[in-house]
Amino acid sequence: MTHILENPKNSKFMELAISLAKKGMGYTAPNPCVGAVITKGNTILGQGYHRRCGEDHAEVAAIKDAISKGHDLKDSTLWVTLEPCNHYGKTPPCTHAILKHNIKEVNIGTLDPNPNVKGGGAEFLKSKGVIVDIGFNEIQCKNLIRDFITWHKKKRPYIFLKLAQSLDGKIATENGDSKWISSQKSREFVHNLRAKVDCILIGGNTFFNDNPKLTPRIEANEKKDPFAAIITSRLPGSDSEYYLINSRPKKTIFITTESDYEKIKGLQKKGVKIIHTEKKNGYINLYQVLSKLFSDLNCYYILCEGGGRLAQSLVKNKLADEIFLFIAPIILGDDRAKSSFSGNTVAKIKDGYKFDIIDYRKIDTDLLIHLIPKGDI
Repeated sequence: MTHILENPKNSKFMELAISLAKKGMGYTAPNPCVGAVITKGNTILGQGYHRRCGEDHAEVAAIKDAISKGHDLKDSTLWVTLEPCNHYGKTPPCTHAILKHNIKEVNIGTLDPNPNVKGGGAEFLKSKGVIVDIGFNEIQCKNLIRDFITWHKKKRPYIFLKLAQSLDGKIATENGDSKWISSQKSREFVHNLRAKVDCILIGGNTFFNDNPKLTPRIEANEKKDPFAAIITSRLPGSDSEYYLINSRPKKTIFITTESDYEKIKGLQKKGVKIIHTEKKNGYINLYQVLSKLFSDLNCYYILCEGGGRLAQSLVKNKLADEIFLFIAPIILGDDRAKSSFSGNTVAKIKDGYKFDIIDYRKIDTDLLIHLIPKGDI
């Protein structure tokens, strides 16, 4: 069973537009994900979504889909997750296409948050006699553009944090064994997420203990080849047998405080990227490092699969934009086993970090809980 927070003004057509928009996630950056559906009465004439930057916006894709099926769009209704644009960019204004095809009504999920755009497309359409209604499935539509807002306002990547834990909150045994807490189906979900991100982030312990590949191992027509970024205080030698160094050196990045020139030189010679950083008050400045990945390597989406300390650092620094928490029906019952989040000291429950559950579902034997920081919608 899937549960999504409800909004008083819901529509099955906007729900379809939302599901279409999600297909573009990972590929539209720096543009937002947008979906659109065109209807007459209860009949769907066309549908589409923004596939990637520079290609048709969702509204135009839906219009083209409807026309290709021989439909006349006069007096039809457009359902679109985000306010249509009213300016020229890499593509013409969507408002012009709406007017050209005599679409009578436009139902919008949420307004464009850009202060230079907000309300402009809706007001323009109203001034031309189009019936405009705003706020359908608004919470879900706003969630679709949280990444877009992060890129523009916070100037950093949008970060997914993935954790697989036991019922008692453990991600590995004391000696680091974690294979496999989650089910095969849950791991397939994660590989699909990997296929849409630009970088996968882990901690040094995960790198040295697991020797990971950090690749999306799925069959797909379109998938990314993400960077593998490792935050660590010590570097491996360039002649070590780790998979990333030998098989994916040009896609591997070490974010480190180590200053061993010979190690750095050897790794760089193989094509590995090194980002040297300093600690402040004993901690790496995560925001600074992640912003560098964003500005220098166009990492719009990062998936963190690190351990409890890295997860805690992201949460503490308000850098975990979404959490995918897989809970397996197993109990370790070991105080020394590794916890999902670690490294913090809290005296009162009220001082804990709070989140909103926006979705939950059963995946095979596991429970997946999808969360965002509380009040962040």
